[in-house]
Amino acid sequence: MPAVSLTATLLATVLGFALGALWYGPLFGARWMAEVGMSVDELRKDFNPATTYGATFVLGLVASYVFGLFVGPGPGLAFSVVAGAGAGLCWVATSLATNYLFERRSMVLIGINGGYHAVRFALIGLAFGLVG
Repeated sequence: MPAVSLTATLLATVLGFALGALWYGPLFGARWMAEVGMSVDELRKDFNPATTYGATFVLGLVASYVFGLFVGPGPGLAFSVVAGAGAGLCWVATSLATNYLFERRSMVLIGINGGYHAVRFALIGLAFGLVG
């Protein structure tokens, strides 16, 4: 099994977290809430930040670590960023879109959530290209 940089894994996870704060905050937060049919008050109701953010962080670590297995050690910046964007767009976003089509969710929501993962995985690739 190839060695995976734990530094790159952690950096990738933190970058994804920071992107999520921007993406679902000032960039697309209001539109995302409208598309899922929730208000700020509804989102805050019974919200446990430790559980939600803790689980999200662990899931981000898993995704980043496995991406590191995929690209291997020292993958190079261009390759890892393109591989990340490809994984986010072609694997994650298309998988979400498949479910969303059957759930009859909007194309806007597919774009918001799928776009987040495309950029997130490009950032994961960036971390492995720079550090991994």
